[in-house]
Amino acid sequence: MTSEPSTAGRARYVQGLFTRIAGHYDLMNRLMTGGQDRLWRQETIRRANLQPGSRLLDLGAGTGDLSYEALRQQPACHPLAADFTLEMMRVGMGKARAGEGAVDQWAAADALALPFPDNTFDALVSGYLLRNVTDLQRSLKEQWRVLKPGGTWVSLDTTRPRRNFLSPFITFHMHTVIPALGRWLTGSAEAYRYLPESTEHFLRAEELAARLASAGFSEIGFRRRMAGTMAIHWARKPLISYNNR
Repeated sequence: MTSEPSTAGRARYVQGLFTRIAGHYDLMNRLMTGGQDRLWRQETIRRANLQPGSRLLDLGAGTGDLSYEALRQQPACHPLAADFTLEMMRVGMGKARAGEGAVDQWAAADALALPFPDNTFDALVSGYLLRNVTDLQRSLKEQWRVLKPGGTWVSLDTTRPRRNFLSPFITFHMHTVIPALGRWLTGSAEAYRYLPESTEHFLRAEELAARLASAGFSEIGFRRRMAGTMAIHWARKPLISYNNR
C-alpha cells in the first residue's frame, strides 16, 4: 500500500509524486501502454474538433503531450498548457527545444479554481487529470465555466474496468508489472502503485458521464480503451446554458 494521505493533503502528495517522476513520465506512459497512449491522445484531440484560431485549454497538461498533438493536427490553433506541477511543465517546455513544435503558452493552475475568465476557451482537453483532483464536481464546474457556449470538452483517463476473463491479467499488470517498471526506471515504485490504486478508486465510465451531466454538459459520450482500463469521454457546453448546477 502507498502512504497516500487523507483528502486534505492529497493535492500536495500528488504534486510531489509528479515532481519526482517528471523526467521519466512520458517514457513510462509509453511502456505501460505499449505505445497506445499516443493513439488515445490523437483521438482525444480529434474529438476536440479544433479549427484555425481555436483557443484550447489543456488542463492538467503535465509535459504537454495533448498540446503538442493539437498543434500537429491543427497548427493554427492556440493551446494553453496548464498544470499545478512546475517540474512537469519544465519538461514539457523542453520538448520545443527538442524539435516538437512550439507550445508557447504555459500556466500554473489549480483545477479547482481556474485563473481564467468565464467563456474563454473553444475547447478543453485533459489527460489523466480527473482521477487526481480532490473535488471532481468542483473541477468539472470550473471547466464548464471557462468553456465558451458550444465549446467541446474531452478527457482521457483511466477507468475502473468491468470484471471479465481478462481481469486477472489486468490486475497483474497494474499491481505487479507497472510498479516494477516504475521502480526500475524512476526508482519510485510508490508513484506507480498510486496509479492502480487511484484507478480502482475512481469512477466507472458511466458514472463519470453522469457527473458530466450534473455539471451542466450535454451531448455526452465515451469509449473504453485497453481492455476497459482507459476511457475517452467527450461532451459539449450547451449554446444556451442555464445556471450551472
